[in-house]
Amino acid sequence: MREPFDIELGEIIYSVFPEEDETYTIFKEGVEYLKIQKDTDEHWLKLDEETDLPLFTENDEVNQIGRAITGYKEEDPEKDQDEEE
Repeated sequence: MREPFDIELGEIIYSVFPEEDETYTIFKEGVEYLKIQKDTDEHWLKLDEETDLPLFTENDEVNQIGRAITGYKEEDPEKDQDEEE
């Protein structure tokens, strides 16, 4: 399991808690905000709060958070390799 990390979009800081199967719990300003799941590199899905099933509606904020997660993950493997050496 990967460690939680923060991403910043504009003036908002989101805390990202990785789960399994490209699913993430997102906290906004210290409060659980939503869960998202990767669909494609550019499209992410918000999960229903009660059922955790994907909602197939377009959500710009969810996609922005997802792209930031993808960007963070692309930087992360290099950091992991440095720590192992």
